[in-house]
Amino acid sequence: MQPTPDFSAPKLAKSLLRRRREGALATLMEKDGAPYCSLVNLASHPDGSPLLLISRLAIHTRNVLADPRVSLMLDERSAGDPLEGARIMLLGKVVAARPDELPLWRRRYLAAHPGAEGYIDFADFSLFKIESSGLHLVAGFGRILDLSPDRYLTDLTGAGALLEVEASAVEHINADHPDTMKLYATQLLGAGEADWRCTGIDPEGLDLQCERATLRLDFPSRVENSVALRDMLKRMADIARKTE
Repeated sequence: MQPTPDFSAPKLAKSLLRRRREGALATLMEKDGAPYCSLVNLASHPDGSPLLLISRLAIHTRNVLADPRVSLMLDERSAGDPLEGARIMLLGKVVAARPDELPLWRRRYLAAHPGAEGYIDFADFSLFKIESSGLHLVAGFGRILDLSPDRYLTDLTGAGALLEVEASAVEHINADHPDTMKLYATQLLGAGEADWRCTGIDPEGLDLQCERATLRLDFPSRVENSVALRDMLKRMADIARKTE
């Protein structure tokens, strides 16, 4: 398969990882290794890895605690025949958050699923990340291939300064610039008028959400600190206004 001007396999895989808020998680049964599949809610780590909030009372949680190997299916949920839409199957293992990672994972998950605020701190719930070893993409006839993690995960090297200000930047954007978020959504991404809010920022782009609808705004160039982020957001707003 060769890329075409309107199709990029890594870009599509990245978009699905950033936009999907639920997926089918396949685990191995604790007792006999039989396959077990369940529906789970998802958020994304700044590098694009899926984040899970799951209860230790659930079978799939007991499974991954015994054997962390999993696969995760995500699809576009497009209208019509679901088999005509793009989908990815991610391979990897589940890892628990270290104490120093927990604030970031918690914030990113709650940004995607605000309703989880009511139970995220329950004793039986824990946050996990899927560390992937590869994915299988199916995006139509002649567009079936495998990708290595370096092609669909975001390299965070050198972006520590951006990650340090992400929480405050997201809060500021949503509080003071909601009209700009709507402008991005409607003029740059072709979405309808709605109360779009920012849920996350990473070196390659910005995530938008309104209830269960999600959008991904890719930056034309990499951003690694607050100054570059401010310049990029202004640049994208200027482009959006020119399309009105």
